Amino acid sequence: MAESMQGLSRTCRCGELSVKNAGDPVTVMGWVSRNRNKGGLVFTDLRDRSGVLQIVFEEGKTDPEVFEKAQKLRSEDVIAVVGKVSKRAGAVNEDLATGEIEVIGESLRVLSQSLTPPFPIEDKIATKEELRLKYRYLDLRRPEQQKKIIMRSQVVNRIRNFLAEEGFIEIETPILCKSTPEGARDYLVPSRVHPGNFYALPQSPQLFKQLLMCSGFDRYYQVAKCFRDEDLRADRQPEFTQIDMELSFVDVDDVLDVNERLLAKVFKDTIGVDVPLPIQRMTWQEAMDRFGSDKPDTRFGMELKDVSELVKDCDFKVFTDAIAAGGSVRGINANGQGDLARKKIDALIEYVKTYGAKGLPYIALKSDGSVKCSFAKAVDEDTVNRLIEAMDGKPGDLLFFAADKNKVVWDSLGNLRLEIARQNNLLDPKQFNFLWVTEFPLLEWSDEQGRYLAMHHPFTMPMEEDWDKVDTDPGSVRAKAYDIVLNGTELGGGSIRIHMDDVQEKMFEVLGFTKEQAHEQFGFLLDAFQYGVPPHAGLAYGLDRMIMLMTGATSIREVIAFPKVKDASDLMTEAPGLVDPKQLEELGIALTDETREGLNAEEE
Repeated sequence: MAESMQGLSRTCRCGELSVKNAGDPVTVMGWVSRNRNKGGLVFTDLRDRSGVLQIVFEEGKTDPEVFEKAQKLRSEDVIAVVGKVSKRAGAVNEDLATGEIEVIGESLRVLSQSLTPPFPIEDKIATKEELRLKYRYLDLRRPEQQKKIIMRSQVVNRIRNFLAEEGFIEIETPILCKSTPEGARDYLVPSRVHPGNFYALPQSPQLFKQLLMCSGFDRYYQVAKCFRDEDLRADRQPEFTQIDMELSFVDVDDVLDVNERLLAKVFKDTIGVDVPLPIQRMTWQEAMDRFGSDKPDTRFGMELKDVSELVKDCDFKVFTDAIAAGGSVRGINANGQGDLARKKIDALIEYVKTYGAKGLPYIALKSDGSVKCSFAKAVDEDTVNRLIEAMDGKPGDLLFFAADKNKVVWDSLGNLRLEIARQNNLLDPKQFNFLWVTEFPLLEWSDEQGRYLAMHHPFTMPMEEDWDKVDTDPGSVRAKAYDIVLNGTELGGGSIRIHMDDVQEKMFEVLGFTKEQAHEQFGFLLDAFQYGVPPHAGLAYGLDRMIMLMTGATSIREVIAFPKVKDASDLMTEAPGLVDPKQLEELGIALTDETREGLNAEEE
């Protein structure tokens, strides 16, 4: 039978006590982590978010009714204990922060009784993630999970404090917005009072924060909830949190400076990591050429090398055809992998095919000095030797090559170097390599839509020295855009925004918008720009990704209190779900026959 708290008040959390408190009367409350009945002694491990504390009930010294109650305690019962702090009579528990002390229990109340949990509430369990997410409220009781959520709170607080000191103002922007055509798919919300019309949940506060710059707020930030209806990965969720900011009267260096100091402060204060400043900068082109990625992991080498010039006249058609078609031939040197088994090499060949590569020519430099070239029949020995020299090959190395369009070569070799690094434990989770990637392409061509799309968004400022090429060679125009990368993960990104009418109109024209279409989608922003808009810029961090890297988690699901799974569903609440037909009727929504058939099939 559960008891009430009447007359009791918690004096401290479990983990807040130490030998300094010996002799102090305390009232502690929490969950029974473990209960051990040793006959005349009952040892109860009491857990709350601060840690675990041992409670001792001794027969003959403890009230008989209290002792009997203590003997019957079960894991996850919620209890309140009144007692005195004492140095441990037995051995010190080095694994506990409170391992030098215990509380001698004098009174006990069982505030709530628990069923047997579906999995142990302890760290390092092998329980499947699906079961843990179904009972997420239990999973969140585990100390390692609580530490991640608590660190998230600490990071947000430090960011808020830093930005406030830097003159930023926290402003909330709307959740119910207008749908825009650019970017990922929107989550749509039907309007009951405007039948047939829909709101969209924001993919970011982008337009509103630019309007705030027009409003004169100068420096804005927000811990913003954002939504994207897209396929999920380990570092993606349909709803996620951004640390969003915008600044007026700034250029690239100003934005990067304040954010470098922010990162240094947060990482030092939260996890004790020193971030060397200034953070290294690298252009997008250099990042792609050296690492095959616009978010390169620089914790290890294995950089790409362009050998197109060396092989352009060789007899190997895989190489020469790629170059003739405007592509390139590049390679990586997997140091120390020269004796890799053929089966493992074949697995890597299959791996790069998922990134568009048709194959993976290689030269294995065996540790015994012999050389195995997978394309030896198509090239002479001199070409092989020159390739080895160009790739700095030595006995024990394995040289891989890709030949295709640049995008395929970058994607395949960029991901191959990461896969080899993973297989050989080259990724040190305790090493934090930050990098600014700058000067992204302003536009990227979409074969599907047959037009250029904005690589970031339609309000990104081009590099002034490239703007004269927007009509003749739009694909070569660089943007005043920048991403902050950590260990191969994009932490955040931003850009200088367009604030000049003629540049904005031209940008819409290049993207295929008529003036009417541009005003239909973005009229409220363009109208605001007619009343004096300051030069402005911004940046947004993916908070979930940041916490994932800071805690060493393998998925952002671990650092979100109630995450979704890969199909964007919530295993705990069973969202999304059906709604009452009356609600659909009020909203003027009818399910298609195909949807109804699908629902009926699921029920069967």
